[in-house]
Amino acid sequence: MPVPLLDVNAQNLPLEAELKEVFERVLHTGRFILGDEVDAFEAECAALVGAKHAISMSSGTDALLAAFMALNLGPGDEVLCPAFTFFATAGCIARTGATPVFCDVCPVCFNIDLDSAAERLTSKTKAIVPVHLFGQSAAMDEVMAFAKQHGLAVIEDAAQAIGSTYKGVGCGTIGDYGCYSFFPSKNLGGFGDGGLITTNDDARAEQLKQLRNHGMHPKYYHSFVGANFRMDALQCALLRVKLRHYAEYTDGRRRNAAFYTEKLSALSGVSTARESDCCCPEGQTARLEREGIRLLLPVSYQHNGHIWNQYTLRVIGDGRRDALKQHLIDKGIGCEVYYPVPLHRQECFQSLPAQAIQACPVSERLATEVLSIPIYPELLESQRQEVVEAIAGFLS
Repeated sequence: MPVPLLDVNAQNLPLEAELKEVFERVLHTGRFILGDEVDAFEAECAALVGAKHAISMSSGTDALLAAFMALNLGPGDEVLCPAFTFFATAGCIARTGATPVFCDVCPVCFNIDLDSAAERLTSKTKAIVPVHLFGQSAAMDEVMAFAKQHGLAVIEDAAQAIGSTYKGVGCGTIGDYGCYSFFPSKNLGGFGDGGLITTNDDARAEQLKQLRNHGMHPKYYHSFVGANFRMDALQCALLRVKLRHYAEYTDGRRRNAAFYTEKLSALSGVSTARESDCCCPEGQTARLEREGIRLLLPVSYQHNGHIWNQYTLRVIGDGRRDALKQHLIDKGIGCEVYYPVPLHRQECFQSLPAQAIQACPVSERLATEVLSIPIYPELLESQRQEVVEAIAGFLS
């Protein structure tokens, strides 16, 4: 049976009747911009992640951009961000006129390496963006201590991590701002674009509400230049339906991750990543070579509540990742490389100062090794087993 990387209909169609009912309810209100549905959705999201304020936005990208605009970033400012992440993180920094300065990442959790960040810090650095990649939190105690020491703002890119936790605290609620995405492939996937910003500061929340509506307050009076970052009322209403099932979705992803880890780790040449190798690429590389590891499985740190936006393998050996990818595709199994080109190597950033695009060897290695396999909560056990058997066949 084919195993897609993601099947949004498997999640959405069982809710079809309720979603249609919600559409009709919003249709009959005649209120499609802001209003009660938006207010209710924001309150429910704030409760989910444990934030004082949640402000909906037109997309996860716009959530990041709005946060950077709220910080008044501009030309001459620098922002530290990981080189191994989705483009929007750095693209939004660049859109303000500020310079993204790319840092390397941890070879275990894939999140920003603060030793690398410290090497790239300058007097122009104004902020740092930890990305909770693939649904696992960055080391937020260390990030916050680093930011406090150097007077930096902290914008958490939690686009892949709504509902994930760090030491029991919701990702996106620890820094100055948390930014989330409701793109259809996300753990809480909408029916188009949508995003969210969280903050625990009253003044920042009011500023963001004004900023997303052209900087307007009261009507037709603009104290600063904002943008149209409003999320549609219909999107909020539809997502409220799925929000009620979010715990089930997370449980399903965790179940699937546990299945993969149990079954795959029993294969010869396969190991699970170790927390002790966190931000220690040399030690990890030596272990992989010493133990003859050909496939490295992801790990959830004990202090984190991982929500498994992706289950990302590392396929060790030149050309082996691409060979496994083709092997899975040939067997009808969906898989994807997140991400094949680290951001500091992207063409659009090559005109940045050399200090901003220094080598990031871990990111560059990961780009040649990572491969994500199906993890969505509606996977059948037979489908999970099919994925395991295909990988076992490749390794044999």
